[in-house]
Amino acid sequence: MTHEDTENTPSLDERITGALVGAAVGDALGGPVEGYSPEQITERHGGRVRGIVGPWHGDDWRTARPIAPYHKGDGHVTDDTLMTHALVRVYARVRDHLDAYAVAGHLVPDLMTNPRWIPELEAETIPLHRIFLAEKWLVARLHYGHVDPREAGVGNIVNCGAAMYMAPVGLVNAAHPAAAYAEALDVAGAHQSSYGREAAGVFAAAVAAACAPDATPDSVVAACLSLAKDGTREAVEKVCEEASRHTDFESALRPLREAVAPYDTVGPDYRSPSLGARRPSRLHAIEELPVALGMVVAARGDFRHAVLGAVNYGRDCDSIATMAGAVTGALGSPVPEEWAKTVAEASRLDLWEPAATLTAVAREVFARDVERRRAHERAFARLGGAGCSD
Repeated sequence: MTHEDTENTPSLDERITGALVGAAVGDALGGPVEGYSPEQITERHGGRVRGIVGPWHGDDWRTARPIAPYHKGDGHVTDDTLMTHALVRVYARVRDHLDAYAVAGHLVPDLMTNPRWIPELEAETIPLHRIFLAEKWLVARLHYGHVDPREAGVGNIVNCGAAMYMAPVGLVNAAHPAAAYAEALDVAGAHQSSYGREAAGVFAAAVAAACAPDATPDSVVAACLSLAKDGTREAVEKVCEEASRHTDFESALRPLREAVAPYDTVGPDYRSPSLGARRPSRLHAIEELPVALGMVVAARGDFRHAVLGAVNYGRDCDSIATMAGAVTGALGSPVPEEWAKTVAEASRLDLWEPAATLTAVAREVFARDVERRRAHERAFARLGGAGCSD
């Protein structure tokens, strides 16, 4: 690589910042239209959403069902970002690779005991009061049930709950998607099973792959397909094949839904899931990850285009936009400064501090990995297994 190539390639800290800030911005943009269809979104907003918008029910957000009591919109992040930042704090404590026991020992206490500003509640309280039932499962199973952390995810509803906050795992394993996949599967075992856990691994791999110096949307998808299993692999392949036929999200909205529908258990009415929804299966996949990757492909890696596509897709669009924002941010596509500034101010969050923290941790973990690898090389060489360069 030439000096000029190095100068034009985003650095590790730039990629980590882009991924984490991008994920939070995507989350905030998608929150107010979560659960609706593209047609409903267009009718409500007089066209496609092109930036930060207010609550679906305006000033009635406190009482309007099914949104109440959350102030979704106006730049407020949701539980996707709250969980992502919580996982960054776990990395900051452990300063090494994580596993399911780290979730039990650090993440769960963080959710239960440390009050923080919760934008959607407009109050300072413990994150446990905001997270969804699938995440409250962590507290019930690990803190109160004392279940083996490696098996605690079994029995939980199978959704994107674990996948939505796995970007930090991919970033700590930057440019090493196979390692990110394995670590995320271990971490997510405390939270999810089946294709929910698989999606966590594949999303972490996507973020790690996006950090590679010459990464493209196609190389990210290729890395995911080399690791993904069962219905998740098929769903990613079919959705991204369809996405490659489009160059704008407008034309891709309906085709991407049609491509993922055979693998999605929720069904056509997002707010009234089918009887078989969110149950373990080797044939199915969560909807959010394949669609997020599809939007990245259709957008050719452009942050703004991919995130707006995810937002206007509707359904669980805050999580879809979180994932699309993380991948395109890691690829180096700039996050619009006006969006990031508004989200940070509205949510009362420093969106850049977690990135700085995780960058330092990633460098420490890499150095420790090198030491461990060299020690293994020396030991293996002494066994007569291979030569040693040291």
